[in-house]
Amino acid sequence: MVESIARVRHIRVTPQKARRVVALIKGKQAEEALAILKFAPQGASEPIYKLVASAIANARVKADKDGEYLDDQDLYVKNAYVDEGTTLKRFQPRAQGRAFQIKKRTSHITVVLSTPEVAETAGGAETKKASK
Repeated sequence: MVESIARVRHIRVTPQKARRVVALIKGKQAEEALAILKFAPQGASEPIYKLVASAIANARVKADKDGEYLDDQDLYVKNAYVDEGTTLKRFQPRAQGRAFQIKKRTSHITVVLSTPEVAETAGGAETKKASK
């Protein structure tokens, strides 16, 4: 019934580390995902916590706009993924005039929240087509 998307781009967390945290919340209920992220020791959990909270707020606004009832307990993390962002290249001086390159990686993180009715409606449409 309600589906909301929240994105954060160019966040200074490496994609590999962010994917570890995102894997913890995929398929979980939104409130449960917030609880998991609140106590996760990884550094990437704080920005992802804010992102999930933003997605919940987006769902509330979308439901109000459409005039639908939304209970926060119904929302679950339908999809969450991390894409690689731009890489900042820096140099560190080393011995004898050499320089080593340092790559400061960034991430684009996307979280999609949905209510279970969306999946049922899509499945129902397919069964109606199949029965004809």
